[in-house]
Amino acid sequence: MEAREYYLSRPWTRFYPQPPPDPSRMPCLPLPEILRERAARHAGRVAVNFYGTRMKYRDLYDQVLRLAGGLASLGVEKGDRVALYLLNTPQFVISYMAVLQLGAVVTPISPVYTSVEVRHQLSDSGARVVICQDILYDNVVGTGLDLDAVIVTGIGEYLPWVKRALGRSLLAKAARDLEIPDVEITPGRGVHRFQDLLSRRAAPPPDVGIDPHEDLAVLPYTGGTTGPPKGAMLTHANLLATHHHTMAFWPVVEEGKEVIIAFLPFYHIYGQIVAMINGLFLGGTLVLFTTVDLDDIIDAVDLHQATMLFGVPTFYEYLKEHPRTGRANWKRLKLIISGADTLHETTVEAWEQRTGTRILEGYGLTETTAVSHANPLGRIKVGSFGIPVPNVEAAIVDPDTNEFLPVGEVGELVLRGPNIMKGYWGKPDETARTMVDIGGDVWFKTGDLVRMDEEGYFFFYDRKKDLIKYKGYSVFAREIEDYLYQHPMIKAAGVIGVPDPKSGHIIKAIVVLEKEARGKMSAEEVIAYCREGLAHYKVPKMVEFRGELPHTDVGKVSRRELREELEDIG
Repeated sequence: MEAREYYLSRPWTRFYPQPPPDPSRMPCLPLPEILRERAARHAGRVAVNFYGTRMKYRDLYDQVLRLAGGLASLGVEKGDRVALYLLNTPQFVISYMAVLQLGAVVTPISPVYTSVEVRHQLSDSGARVVICQDILYDNVVGTGLDLDAVIVTGIGEYLPWVKRALGRSLLAKAARDLEIPDVEITPGRGVHRFQDLLSRRAAPPPDVGIDPHEDLAVLPYTGGTTGPPKGAMLTHANLLATHHHTMAFWPVVEEGKEVIIAFLPFYHIYGQIVAMINGLFLGGTLVLFTTVDLDDIIDAVDLHQATMLFGVPTFYEYLKEHPRTGRANWKRLKLIISGADTLHETTVEAWEQRTGTRILEGYGLTETTAVSHANPLGRIKVGSFGIPVPNVEAAIVDPDTNEFLPVGEVGELVLRGPNIMKGYWGKPDETARTMVDIGGDVWFKTGDLVRMDEEGYFFFYDRKKDLIKYKGYSVFAREIEDYLYQHPMIKAAGVIGVPDPKSGHIIKAIVVLEKEARGKMSAEEVIAYCREGLAHYKVPKMVEFRGELPHTDVGKVSRRELREELEDIG
């Protein structure tokens, strides 16, 4: 069988727990209609639990409609982009659904962005209205943009009154090392308080016609290989497809019965879709965390009888070593998922020993509406990010020629399916480079170097942009990092190529040692260890020790920052 035909035969479907849903028979409604149905069906069930404040579905939906009416009174209309510059709070959930209620488009902004980064996203998206956390208001002002409206809210507005003093400490943790300003907001001249909009007796939001397949729901921004972040256009149908397909993939999940630990940031596509949207459309309860506090999360597993947990590899790495991890009943959880980065086998093994449970690894990108692959329950392959979820097609092609590669070869992962974005906002050339015709069909090129085995399981090797070229060899930074992680004295590692006119790149490893090993391992010993298990051309020539590595907002080692540091030095 030719490579193309083998991929199109979808060999992975034999491992589906049930026949995949027929896309033509799946309901495809505007997202506000889905929430309306869930609010009616589960009116008395808790939708959001925020440090003890419980908001039922009927109350959530009421606040969504009231905020939508308030936004409409400010001039927000269908198609307008509205920026959410918020932490994980009830206000994010309410605002997100209120914007969609008007047929407008949510563009979420990272709370750690500076005014310069905020300005880029607001300018590029054309957002004229911002809903922001009060501590982030100065960054909005600092953009210098003439906005139509800024709606400001404080974290304490939804905390129980006995816990409102806790608000500032939560903010301090959420802001990491940033200074928490004392904020005085004076309404007027386009500045409004969130609660004022809710209490304003505005007219009900207008009925707008939403075409789920054409109309945008969300415009999240994702980093490119070069240049500033760009907006991925996701429709209502994209979000609903991911929800339907992942729920069909894990039939243990039941509507109206799930409790989701929701600490992943909602501005990021992973937390936004797999935790928030999936949770709401299941009629589940979102147990919100503004910060990642391991003690609180461990307590929440039993306190709230949690059934679903979504995290990133670094979260599980810290959690497996936490002294209180063994106290929680992790076996009550139906799903424990890891995404956004590669999960190391040592983490998987240690987690299983401590908790008696398995972590399911998955894969997805902003452009794929968070999910394209995952490991099926009962048939996990450690080291693999799984198989395509129902109705998603995948193949491996040559990164340069786009020819389909034989099974087992490493190449670029390409995807098709109802979860794939429409394109990049205002960037037709970037869209054309990414959404390409291969063999008569349009495929999305992920930029990830991946291998598929005979059973249809996929294995991550590296980002194409992180590939190191050394004397004609292609070297995967991820492979070297994974090998370094296996050394008991090494806690973390990042590998990059240092440009060199003779060899192309010199391989450099930036290493973080375990606390008790610091000062006890030399660069020469790291190199000697690599020689034991890696081919000669993969062995780092340079080693640097650090106390920590730079990470992205979702916990990945940021090789981009490591490379930029080299450029700054150079």
